[in-house]
Amino acid sequence: MRDNTREILDMAGLATPMALRVAVTLGLPDRLPGDGSPTDDPGNGSPADGLPAGALAADLGVDPVALELLLSHLVTLGIVERAPTGYRTTAFGANLRSDAGNGLVDRLHLGAAGGRAELAFVELAHSVTTGGAGYPHRYGRDFWADLDEHPGLRESFDRQMTHRFHEQVPRVVAGVDWSRFATVVDVGGGRGGLLAAILAAHPGVRGHLVELEATAAGARRTFHAHGLDERARVTAGSFFDPLPAGADAYLLVDILHNWDDEHAHLVLGRCAEAARPSGRVLVLEPVGGLRSESEFDLAMLVIFGGRERRLDEFRALAAPHGLVLDTVTELTDQRCLLEFRLAAG
Repeated sequence: MRDNTREILDMAGLATPMALRVAVTLGLPDRLPGDGSPTDDPGNGSPADGLPAGALAADLGVDPVALELLLSHLVTLGIVERAPTGYRTTAFGANLRSDAGNGLVDRLHLGAAGGRAELAFVELAHSVTTGGAGYPHRYGRDFWADLDEHPGLRESFDRQMTHRFHEQVPRVVAGVDWSRFATVVDVGGGRGGLLAAILAAHPGVRGHLVELEATAAGARRTFHAHGLDERARVTAGSFFDPLPAGADAYLLVDILHNWDDEHAHLVLGRCAEAARPSGRVLVLEPVGGLRSESEFDLAMLVIFGGRERRLDEFRALAAPHGLVLDTVTELTDQRCLLEFRLAAG
């Protein structure tokens, strides 16, 4: 049997993922010159060929010896490079700058919702033992309560969700005959990017977005920016409370996998209640065995106590609410669209 010890240790090591997160949290790729960044210009006081670790440590208020150790590992990873007068950010490392436009800073920064949430993976043993989220075990409150307590976390989470879904919006809009529905309620629809795109592509459709007030304000701005004030409404509220009734479709995008079965039942129940007698409930998210990744599945568990449910689990979840799974469409490389109808009688 081949000795795979080194390979396994490399897979298990925490030094690299934490070094990247701390580098982003300290803003090192932004602060160091290199790769055409603004600090490349000697006229702004930063030498184009590198910034000394001591000066950087003084600027950040961190230990200079420890910072040098971090920078040395970042050199090994190709994030920064040594220069005659200190350190520079490489072209590869520039992907971790705040202006890179790839969403990585919100995913990795330890003060952002994404970076903070991933630290809950240290509680994975707790989640596997209990079946519950590791996040409250680490932080003393669940993820959503943490966002309520810290508005900055909610802001970063909203940005992360908008960026993560942005590339898939055109396929979601094009892959569904939204014109079938005169009215669409986007339940927990974030800042409204998807609903705005649906309405823009289908002038005969009207939309109504339900979201917590802190995020609903962003949705109002989105609809206004797209000239949709006449066709899009925003209601501040929770999807655990009664929803606007009588719409043709109730859309849940990446909602149910964020919750355990008890809470997922509450959300589906509110949708079914509002959709009666002839509305549809549309669930758009990864589906176990079709469009899901094992690593992301563990993230849903450890952060939220949720999971990427399989089709039989969706059917079981929907049945008590009189919902029948009608069609399943593998809509993108990451998500399926499940369309539920209300059972007759």
